[in-house]
Amino acid sequence: MEVATQLNYNIWDRVLGQTKEAQEKGSDPLLWAIQVSSNLSSAGITLPSLELANHLVSYICWDNNVPISWKFLEKALALKIVPPLLVLGLLSTRVIPYRHSCPAAFRLYMELLKRHAFSLKEYSNLPNYQKTMNSLDQVLHLSQIFGLQANEAGALLVMFVFSIAWQLVDAALDDEGLLELTENDPRWPVKPQDMQVDVHNMYEEKRKEYRERFRTINTIMAIQLLGQFLQNKVTSRILYLARQNMYAHWKSFIQRMHLLVENSLALRNSKSITPEVLLQLISDSHEVKFQHFQASLLQEFHPVVQSRPLVNPAGLCLGTSRSALWLPLDMLLEDAMDGSQVNATSAVEIITDYTEHVLLINEFAFIIREERGIPGTCRLDTRLSMLLSITTLVVADLVEEEEKKFPRKWLCSVTGWYSGKPLSGNDCDVPGTSGNLYHLIVEACIARNLLDTSAYFWPGYVNGHINQLPHNVPNQVPGWSSFMKGASLTRFAEVEKVFEMAVKGSNEERITAATILCGASLIRGWNIQVPELAGSLMTICEVFGSCVPNISWTMTTGEEISAHAVFSNAFALLLKLWRFNHPPIEYGVGDVPPVGSQLTPEYLLLVRNSHLVSSGNLLKDPNRRRLAKAASSSSPKPIFVDSFPKLKVWYRQHLACIASPLTGLVNGTPVHHTVDTLLNMMFRKIGGGNQTVTTVTSGSSSSSGPGSEDIYLRPKLPAWDILEAVPFVADAALTACAHGRLSPRELCTGLKDLADFLPATLATIVSYFSAEVTRGVWKSVFMNGTDWPSPAANLSNVEGQIKKILAATGVDIPSLAAGGSSPASLPLPLAAFVSLTITYKLDKASQRFLDLAGPALESLAAGCPWPCMPIVASLWTQKAKRWSDFLVFSASRTVFLHSNDAVVQLLRSCFSATLGLNSSCCISSNGGIGALLGHGFGSHFNGGIAPVAPGILYLRVYRSIRDIMFLREEIVSVLMQTVEDVACGCLPKESLEKRKKSKNGMKHGHASLAATLTKVKLAASLGASVIFLTGGLGLVQSLIKETLPSWFMSIHRSEQEGERGKMLPMLRGYALAYLAALCGAFVWGVDSSTTAASKRRPKILGCHMEFLASALDGKISLGCDLATWHAYVSGFLSLMVRCTPTWIFELNVEMLRRLSKGLRRWNEEELALALLGVGGLGTMSAAAEMVIETEI
Repeated sequence: MEVATQLNYNIWDRVLGQTKEAQEKGSDPLLWAIQVSSNLSSAGITLPSLELANHLVSYICWDNNVPISWKFLEKALALKIVPPLLVLGLLSTRVIPYRHSCPAAFRLYMELLKRHAFSLKEYSNLPNYQKTMNSLDQVLHLSQIFGLQANEAGALLVMFVFSIAWQLVDAALDDEGLLELTENDPRWPVKPQDMQVDVHNMYEEKRKEYRERFRTINTIMAIQLLGQFLQNKVTSRILYLARQNMYAHWKSFIQRMHLLVENSLALRNSKSITPEVLLQLISDSHEVKFQHFQASLLQEFHPVVQSRPLVNPAGLCLGTSRSALWLPLDMLLEDAMDGSQVNATSAVEIITDYTEHVLLINEFAFIIREERGIPGTCRLDTRLSMLLSITTLVVADLVEEEEKKFPRKWLCSVTGWYSGKPLSGNDCDVPGTSGNLYHLIVEACIARNLLDTSAYFWPGYVNGHINQLPHNVPNQVPGWSSFMKGASLTRFAEVEKVFEMAVKGSNEERITAATILCGASLIRGWNIQVPELAGSLMTICEVFGSCVPNISWTMTTGEEISAHAVFSNAFALLLKLWRFNHPPIEYGVGDVPPVGSQLTPEYLLLVRNSHLVSSGNLLKDPNRRRLAKAASSSSPKPIFVDSFPKLKVWYRQHLACIASPLTGLVNGTPVHHTVDTLLNMMFRKIGGGNQTVTTVTSGSSSSSGPGSEDIYLRPKLPAWDILEAVPFVADAALTACAHGRLSPRELCTGLKDLADFLPATLATIVSYFSAEVTRGVWKSVFMNGTDWPSPAANLSNVEGQIKKILAATGVDIPSLAAGGSSPASLPLPLAAFVSLTITYKLDKASQRFLDLAGPALESLAAGCPWPCMPIVASLWTQKAKRWSDFLVFSASRTVFLHSNDAVVQLLRSCFSATLGLNSSCCISSNGGIGALLGHGFGSHFNGGIAPVAPGILYLRVYRSIRDIMFLREEIVSVLMQTVEDVACGCLPKESLEKRKKSKNGMKHGHASLAATLTKVKLAASLGASVIFLTGGLGLVQSLIKETLPSWFMSIHRSEQEGERGKMLPMLRGYALAYLAALCGAFVWGVDSSTTAASKRRPKILGCHMEFLASALDGKISLGCDLATWHAYVSGFLSLMVRCTPTWIFELNVEMLRRLSKGLRRWNEEELALALLGVGGLGTMSAAAEMVIETEI
């Protein structure tokens, strides 16, 4: 070892001596280089030599800083005797600090940078490349400075290029006295150092002026060289990788660049680069070419779609209303307006996330809506009725979270919406055109029919200066009290009064204003959509339900309040909002719990408790901050269902009642005694008291006879004790009626007495009846008008209205006729419950009962065989004609609940309506969101009952579909058929070659293909919305993990494929790619959120990516057309790169490398590089190597 070391010393001594001799003689640099190379080769040293690089740089700096020494070094670089990159790194640490005292050396260093820093492909193939990069890491301390533990050559190369650019900008800043203005000290030594030796008298005093000019020129050259790094195809991409993977360091670098652009005199004196150009190169909007990847397959068909067909928003404005971009949000808003069940998650939170996802996937800012009243515009009744409650909070969240992301035109689009006037680009510069509270109040009042649209023409309304009263408004405002009672609002001064109350009033007045404009008066009461209310209601129920009602209070209105009344109010509201008393829809989806099990007391309390978390990412979410504040205001500690033992017992009994026939009533127990007491109370007017009722179920007689009057008094029992007994009471009464011991009238009267005594018992009655109906053990009874009410007088009319409502769907409607002359029939539990509901008057006193019983009756009837719901609708329509529209519509829904084929046909109608398709496979001029969701429904419209838009029907049906799993395959199938229909209607059958022969033919082809892509994307957007709304996380994950792989492995053929070559298969692939990406964004989010859904993302997405990679590797055989597969893979991965890079960051590094290799085999090198570029530090090296190798 010592001998080898001594030999090394000897060889380097000989080389340096040889160099010194050649310098003194002024030898030819080429001859010197040949001699040195020969000597090193004879000594067995591999070239290029790292040791020689170190020795030569040390030799020059600074004892031999003469021109010929630099020529020797340059020749050594040219002949690859030394590794150029290592030499550049060594020189940067030696020359830059001495650039003032040795300006010529700095100039020579920059010249070497120009010659060698942009030849990375050539130098990366040299021997000892990995050792060279490791040496650079040691020389420049790259890993230490950037905080990365990287040892791969590609990653070190990224840091090296970044460090050279950083040193140049720091040197330029320091030369102009700007470096002191930066926040952090320089990462590498750039401060000018004084020379410690006399450098051959080269810079004596008489040449100071020359040196100053030299330094100025050097500063300009450094800036120009920096511009070259940012403009060069290869180095700019290398720097982009640094931006993606070392963002904190990049941010500091960009701050320095901005300082240079804004203050540098040298930059302004440069003739080759301007501040504007340099600013553009470093701006966030500037993206290097590799981000503009495109699918090569699509390029075969038309140049009009060469710019990212799935991620280019411009394409969607061709041939289809721009409003169609918002189809997912329109459907979510319409779904939120259903009001049949309150979500555990705030609507504000859902819509905020949904909006962000639609924005990211479509890559556009908010789009201005078109003029009101034309097909495809946003449905005003939906938006305006939610304006002051949900939408304003959503907008506030979006502004707070992504203030810098959304362009300023977003505000203008909102203003254009408020004013009913689309705005052009220049309108954004008009002062005062943003919406304010006046606009919100006016729009809310218009939505409630308190104002008409003439308010839009009030002076100053459009520009926000509505502080002028219209000419016809009197000074006095006598109508205010009428407005408080619900009368129409026609005067501006009344709006002004609402404004003053909302802003300047007392706390009570503010609450009143909020209630009028934002609360229950806006139809739905959106201020109750958080689980915090559930926790409060559970507490009230637990306390008052345990109290014996010995005390009552009389209100100023004369109404008497007792513990039973308080309990029933709270319990009814709790069940009305979350429907715990309804049987869950029994289906499971993938690896998540059944949907029906989510809205349980336990689940709601868990959601409520999650709002208390005040650390991590939750604080960044303004909506979560509001929810946390609301939750902690009532109880700063978590609440669990064990805190409510009575509620827990009732809910367990409820679940047991649904799961199996009723059992467990033991003679002599307190529950048995309570059952007897309640039966005596209910049927006290029947001869024999409760004797004949109880013996049917329990086989025992009551311990109390029908003796004294006190026995029939209402029992003083806690509400929870009564609820525990109600299932047995209902079972006994129903059994007695079935066996003829009670008449139908007596049964209904007894049930009504029980509900009047404790309205909360309705919940348990519904639970029991619903469970019994599903078991099918009760025989049907004839609704003959004698024993039971008859629907005959109205049944045919209901049938006709149902047919009208469903006319647009193409669904076959079963006849309502029971057959022959037999009257209609209903299962006994349903007949009993509908008869009970009909006994109530339609007055304010009965409203509380009907609010709870109405949805329960609908749910109960919908679960029974056809035509039970139309019969119920007929019965109730006879009693309340003003509810006819709602009842008939509900009856229409049940057609789809009993037939999966009908659901599939409804889905086809949704796609056809949205795309403007008809049965002859043609494209009409209609379609869009207006055709999907319609513009209203009801007999009050001209012409009476009319066909209902298919989208509305589906949104009111899907919650009751028992088996949603079949929808995965069906939606994919319908989407593929829709794509085929779109291609059939939009794309001419002529070949591309024929179209290319004429100029007009090419233009027509451009428009046709652009319109086709727009509609394909719209169809996929509809499919994603339906899947997400129907099954949420579980259905989406099952689609991505199971359905799509199975579809690609199956064989699919169409008659249209032969006529249109690869175009139809390609469109199918793009449709599926957009479907998958949008579905994933809806359920997983697009960022690194800590929600439960986003935590599942790496696992499910990893499985899908493994399928893609294995198929690309040839390990999986595919049955679909290869053009479809190509389009899907390239489309889906491109959407992930552009819109959801966090997804890629979470994937396995090796998998990303496999995907990248597969894409390169398809010549999709741009996309392959982009995929590696966003894969994080693990793929940064591979991305850099690909940049160098391909130079694309």
